[in-house]
Amino acid sequence: MQVRDIMSTNVEAASNQDSLESVASKMSSRNVGSVPVVENGQVVGMITDRDIATRGLSQGAQGNVSQVMSQQVVTISPDASVEEASALMSQHQVRRLPVVENGQLVGMLALGDLAVQQKSDQSAGSALSGISQNHLR
Repeated sequence: MQVRDIMSTNVEAASNQDSLESVASKMSSRNVGSVPVVENGQVVGMITDRDIATRGLSQGAQGNVSQVMSQQVVTISPDASVEEASALMSQHQVRRLPVVENGQLVGMLALGDLAVQQKSDQSAGSALSGISQNHLR
């Protein structure tokens, strides 16, 4: 099974100039905990609810996305296997991967997407185990 078979395609993205308040509002309305930061269709960062709560609030919530986003983003191709996605999530300790094709954002793959697919339950369990392992140390 490939990433394209289970990824979400209706992805809400942010600009690196968006206010933290507007991104928090997007997250709340979509019930998501992270949003890719995109410029000209290319992923340039990720911002999470945790970024806003920890780094953003320390700035009085007056900053913009570029001030608190993570710039080192791990992405995956829609043609990659779910096993590859699971391994990347585990290796990089992330629960979500932006899906990029020809340099452009085309979707998002979350650990939950792996978990709900019967054939990939083992991959999701393996990824979660790898992600959680470093947090328990």
